[in-house]
Amino acid sequence: MNDTPIATEKGRRTEQAFVQAARKVFAEKGYLAAKISDIAAAAGRSPGSFYNYHESKRQLLEHLLEEFQDRILADTRSRLTADPGHNIDAAVRVYWASYRDYLPEMIGAFQLSMTDPAFGQWWRTRRAQGIDAVLDVFRSVEHRGTDIGLDKHLFASAIVSMLDSFCWNWFVSGGDDITRGRTEEEAIATLVEIWRRGLVVPTDRRASTDS
Repeated sequence: MNDTPIATEKGRRTEQAFVQAARKVFAEKGYLAAKISDIAAAAGRSPGSFYNYHESKRQLLEHLLEEFQDRILADTRSRLTADPGHNIDAAVRVYWASYRDYLPEMIGAFQLSMTDPAFGQWWRTRRAQGIDAVLDVFRSVEHRGTDIGLDKHLFASAIVSMLDSFCWNWFVSGGDDITRGRTEEEAIATLVEIWRRGLVVPTDRRASTDS
């Protein structure tokens, strides 16, 4: 990608036009079916000018996914308090809202990770940042003197996987038949409670770890 055009105000506007156009085209056609010519047309620019700002369609998707991750990290960490229950609720709500807002990009990430090993590795690296955000919540729990009693890294990976899989099922697959009629608020409250219960160390397990 040539960085020179973006250094000007006009260049920044053009680059942003391509980003917003890509989001629109990904939402309408899906990542795999979207063409650079489609993105350029939606941006009101020529296909050739696309390459002044982005190396490829994949690189543009990565840019949008970085926005997704950065939003989650910034919003979650800005809401952290000394109250672990509040932090869990905030983390789930931030992830839920971000997943919904970046749904076309998340679908693209899922599709591309199955066909492009290099992208799959890149996405795992970004996912690790989400796991770090969950670990921040764990630290707020431990700061209050609670021993989680589990491998924190495995636990954090499981939490991120739960959120990701549940959001995919809810937003992309349409949910399970048995949950028809449930509201988003009910879904969020359930995710929060599952996470919260996972941080409660049962008495018998606490006794065994103390012995």
